[in-house]
Amino acid sequence: MKAKNRPSTGSGHRFPDDILANIQKEKIIGIRAGVDSTHRIIGIWAVVVEGRVFVRSWSLKPRSWWRTFLEDPHGIIVIGEKEIPIRAIKTRSERLKDLVSAAYKEKYNMPGSVHYVEDMSRDPSRDTTTELVPIQE
Repeated sequence: MKAKNRPSTGSGHRFPDDILANIQKEKIIGIRAGVDSTHRIIGIWAVVVEGRVFVRSWSLKPRSWWRTFLEDPHGIIVIGEKEIPIRAIKTRSERLKDLVSAAYKEKYNMPGSVHYVEDMSRDPSRDTTTELVPIQE
C-alpha cells in the first residue's frame, strides 16, 4: 500500500486516563475503520488491559471493520461526543490475547452476552485481537 499523508502516532501511544475509564465503563464504543473509508460508525465491544484498549471481531464478514483495518489501519473511535483518531495494531502476543479474553468475560458477563464472549475467546475471533492506539493529527 502506498504511503499517504497520515497522522503521526501520539506520544506514548496511550489514551488519557479519563478516556480509558470511559472505555472500561461503557459496554459499547463507536468505531469507524479506515481514513478514506465509506464505513459508518458502528458500535463494538472494547476492553482495557494493562492500560491499553483492545477489540475483537465476532462476525469476520468480508466488509467488516476488522478487514478494513487490515487494508488501512487508521480510523476513529467515538467516546461520548468525542471522536478520537486511532491506529489499529494486530496483537500477536498469546499472553495479551489470554488477558483480553479474561477481560471480555469479566466485562460482558450478562446472560445475553456470554455466548458471544465464548465465541470471541476462540479462533478465529481470538486471532482478530487488535489494539487501538491514539494518534495525533
